[in-house]
Amino acid sequence: MLETLLSPVVLFFVLGAVAALLRSDLAIPEAIGKGISLYLMVAIGLKGGVEVSEAGFTFDLMIAAVAGITLSFLIPVPVFLVLRSVGRLNPVNAAAVSAHYGSVSVVTFVTGLEILTRQQIPAAGYMVAVLALMETPAIISGLLLAQRFGVTGTRPARELMHETLTNGSVMLLVGSFVIGLLVGKSGFASIAPVFEGAFRGVLCLFLLDMGLVAAKRLKDGRSLTPRLIALALAIALTNGTLGVLLGSVLGLDTGTAAALGILAGSASYIAVPAAMRLALPQADPGLYLGMSLAVTFPFNILIGIPIYVWLAQWVVR
Repeated sequence: MLETLLSPVVLFFVLGAVAALLRSDLAIPEAIGKGISLYLMVAIGLKGGVEVSEAGFTFDLMIAAVAGITLSFLIPVPVFLVLRSVGRLNPVNAAAVSAHYGSVSVVTFVTGLEILTRQQIPAAGYMVAVLALMETPAIISGLLLAQRFGVTGTRPARELMHETLTNGSVMLLVGSFVIGLLVGKSGFASIAPVFEGAFRGVLCLFLLDMGLVAAKRLKDGRSLTPRLIALALAIALTNGTLGVLLGSVLGLDTGTAAALGILAGSASYIAVPAAMRLALPQADPGLYLGMSLAVTFPFNILIGIPIYVWLAQWVVR
């Protein structure tokens, strides 16, 4: 666990958070931040597609895909109930927050893959496809919960599905995966120096930016109470543990089971907020972004990922 905490990507995240808390003028321009995000999504999509092109569409891939979709669709239900009963949130905010915890964080996943690679227990390349498949079901589940409890103002399911599936991050990730799948290892070789050689350095810069953003969001999180902060931590840890245990039961290898746990324990702060802003405009963005980005994201980067990796090493035989 100490090796994970002392990895460059985690230390750059800490640097960003410390800079924000000390009110430093350190900042990464928004345009550059967006460019880095695009680079990372293309890189992980391409590499995942290449891995699958080499290994083929295996039974393990199908099992992991079904497991990921199921987790994404079902996780919002208990999270919603806990937020209603323990967190004392109204139905609209509980539904919006629960959708974030059923979906996934690309950056948490990328950081986890890097840590798994450093520890020489890499996850299967097809987990990039599982990541893409887990973005949408939670949004649908969250909206169904909102409608079930009488929340008005939700957009038609067909319109929302179009918005979600054509979301820029989803299209870029899936499109890059398909390109990697088509070109294979030989086609990827010519662009590997850009998308593989520079990957770790760019990831460090991105985590620096995310440290700045997360700390600033936490400072401004007026909607967050100690009770909700505790729930954000407990939900992430519970979901991550569930993902690892499910991966172990399904017979996934150590790195892949850990990756499933990292996905299950993460919370979206890009695709789902955009969808909730359209579908549930009456929900409080400070609440769902505060919990997912300001609390759960840094918890996973600093503590959650090492726990999921350790748990996978312990339970997978």
